[in-house]
Formats: sequence, C-alpha cells, structure tokens
Amino acid sequence: MAIPATLVVVPLGLLFLLSGLIVNFIQAACYAIIRPLSKNTYRKVNRRIAELLWLQLVWLVDWWAGVQIRLYVDSETFQSMGKEHALVVSNHRSDIDWVIGWILAQRSGCLGSALAVMKKSSKFLPVIGWSMWFAEYLFLERSWAKDEQTLYIFFCILQSGLERLKDFPQPFWLALFVEGTRFTPAKLLAAQEYAASQGLPIPRNVLIPRTKVSFFLNSFQAVNHMRKFVPAIYDVTVSIPKGKPSPTMLGIFKGQPYVVHVHIKRHLMNELPRTDEEISQWCRDMFVAKDALLDKHILEGTYGEVGYRPIGRPLKSMLVVMSWAVLLSYTTFRVFRGSALLSTWKGIGITSLALFLVTVVMHVFVQFSQADRSRSAKAAQARVKKS
Repeated sequence: MAIPATLVVVPLGLLFLLSGLIVNFIQAACYAIIRPLSKNTYRKVNRRIAELLWLQLVWLVDWWAGVQIRLYVDSETFQSMGKEHALVVSNHRSDIDWVIGWILAQRSGCLGSALAVMKKSSKFLPVIGWSMWFAEYLFLERSWAKDEQTLYIFFCILQSGLERLKDFPQPFWLALFVEGTRFTPAKLLAAQEYAASQGLPIPRNVLIPRTKVSFFLNSFQAVNHMRKFVPAIYDVTVSIPKGKPSPTMLGIFKGQPYVVHVHIKRHLMNELPRTDEEISQWCRDMFVAKDALLDKHILEGTYGEVGYRPIGRPLKSMLVVMSWAVLLSYTTFRVFRGSALLSTWKGIGITSLALFLVTVVMHVFVQFSQADRSRSAKAAQARVKKS
C-alpha cells in the first residue's frame, strides 16, 4: 500500500543523511591516510564502506517498496556477472535505473565496485554524490562540445579516468547511458524527429545515441582505451511491463511496488570494431536491436521464461538498515537526554531547523532523479510545443 511521502521522507532521510555523513567522514579519512600508502588497499576498504550507504537504497527498493525485478540472461553471462570487469551499456528507461543497476551488482557481489560515467554536478549531491567521488566514479561535463579545445580537454579527462581503472583490484562494472538522458514521451518525439531528418531508423521505445553530438556516445568511443583490461560489454535493456507505471524515487519512498524487467546480453570487447565511426555504428545498431527487443516485450510481456533468473531479496540490506537505525536512534536518544535539547526554545529551534534541512536535501535528491526536471527534458518539451 502506498504511504504518504511526508510520513517517510523525513525519518528515512534523517537515517540516510546521518549515516551517510558518517560514511563520508570514514571515506575521507581512508582517502587521506590509506590511499597515499596503497591505492589498492584503499579501494578494497572503501568498497566495504560505500556499501554501508548504498545498501540503504537497495533496501529501499527491495524491502520498503517491494519492487519486483525480473532478470533475463543466459546461463553463461549469469555465471560471469561479478567475476569480471565489464562495461555496462543500458537504455535509460526510468528515474531509478541506476538503483536497479546497484541491485544487480549487489546480487553479483560487486556493489562496492559499481561505477558509472556521471554528469559533473552529480558529485556535489550531499552524501550520495560525495560517496561516489570517493568510489572513483567518472564525473564529466555534459555541455562539453563547444569547440575543439573543449572537446580535446573532455577526451583527456575521460582517458585519464579510464586509465585509473587499469589496476582496479576487484571486478568492476562501469555503466554508460549512451542515450545521454532518461526516456520520456517528449524526448522520444524529439528523437523521432531527429531520426527522420537524418534518415535513421525511427525509434519507438528508445532514444538515439547521436554520433558527434551525444556526450555519452563519444564516451562510449573510449572503449578503445579499455580493450586490454575489460573483457566484456553487458548490453542491458530495461523495460516496464505494459500497463505498469514507470518507477520514480518519490514513488519508492511512498512504498509503491513497481515491476521492472531487465534483459542482459554479453558481448566480448575484443570483437568490437576498431575505429570510432565503426564503434558508433555498432552502438546505433545495438539500440535498433534494443528497440525490436522492446517491441517483442510489449507484445509478450516477457523476454522469454527460458532466460529468467530469480535474484531473490538477500537480508544483507535489511541488516545494514536495522543496524544503522539502532545505532543512530540510541545515539540521538543519548544526545537529547544529555543536553536537554528539547527543553528550551533554542533547542527546539535548532531541532526544527535540522529537520527542515533534511527535508530540503531529500527534496533536492528526489528532484534530481526526476527525468522531467532535466534540462534536456525541458528542451524536448519546448520543441514538442513549437511543433
């Protein structure tokens, strides 16, 4: 049953932010003390620390909202997941695709080393963005293609970030959303107009990675720097069954039990073309195939029961959240009891201000995750209105 957001955002937000600040502090200390001595030791330690925060979002989707995730993958790929470095290329169907990716990584045993190419502003998000920075996510400007000098700087930064991953001590997943933005009807209409103008196949269920224009597609061309140490590409297709609502973070907080289907196909990195243009064409062909796969899914409501792999709901995230709740509740009780904070108007004012700040931060977090709030979404909506 859906729960009013106001009844859960503040207490869950308080738990997430307080525990997150503790995690960030420990990450900062490890970064300052351990990393200068041994980068690989720091990475191994940070992996476990980051999971103490990220598992709370896994719990939110798994146990609080009870989202049903159905995974479809062949047995060979399923056995490889979590045991090898992989570049994860997915369509961007909903506001919580990144959390779905975390859940699959957690089931595969590599949540703490799940990485992504993110827009630069993401790292300034309180708690979650800071933890991603310590975990070595790649943060890049989205509006880079202004001139040749900016383009050159972009590729230098990207190549430097990828070079850092060469000696990563655990299997990692590096996620790319090559469409560059989340799917909405307005963006789909804009993509269809673009495809028609360029003589490309008209998409029905995905957006188009546009060569020489899309920031994320040019990121994808950087696979040439990863061939030596990343053996596989996971071609991930996320879909929402026909008639079911698209997941949102606000809906997750309300406890809405969404349904998400995920199909994974594994490609060998050494089988990819060698030139940028050929890689771009390969990427476009992959999304044409995704479109056809999604057409079939809409008709049948499944990717085929032969490839269905139950992933369950492990208790680990539940135990982490319960442990944080007990620890922080006891600490808060001791603080209030020892300081008599609620016995004065000043104390009440400070407490009220703290709760207000928690509400504001969680509001920013939810707004940041929403597809229809992005700049590209607004631009697409404006184009639709003009047409």
